[in-house]
Amino acid sequence: MHELRQIVKGRRTAQLDKPVVLFLIGARLNRIWPLKSWWWFVSTMPEMLKELDSMPGSGLLWYRTHLSWRMLMVQQYWESFEKLLVYAQDKNGEHFPAWARFMRQSMGDGAIGIWHETYLIEPGRFECIYGNMPNFGLA
Repeated sequence: MHELRQIVKGRRTAQLDKPVVLFLIGARLNRIWPLKSWWWFVSTMPEMLKELDSMPGSGLLWYRTHLSWRMLMVQQYWESFEKLLVYAQDKNGEHFPAWARFMRQSMGDGAIGIWHETYLIEPGRFECIYGNMPNFGLA
């Protein structure tokens, strides 16, 4: 779902016939030491993405992970806000227990910062251009 493979030559764009949701989620390691304050946290997103990959009806359309020194960001496209929320609130899934643990253990110590932004992308109200890129983002 998220791998960048073969280059598609030329210039192209994406066309949508229904809205999609762009969900950006990230974390920042504010303190590197001690490792125990954040080490468990770094495995949570890969586990969530693995779970979502195994659930074709989840609503997750595509994702890509971006790393930059202390920052981690995952760019995700979802079918709808509703499907994103269903996953986020599923008490039997990977996300809910990780979120609860973060709130209990890590929110107070400041070693890890977290954030997310959610955007509705409507047909005809966006622009994207891809030149000599693998299938990426909305493409």
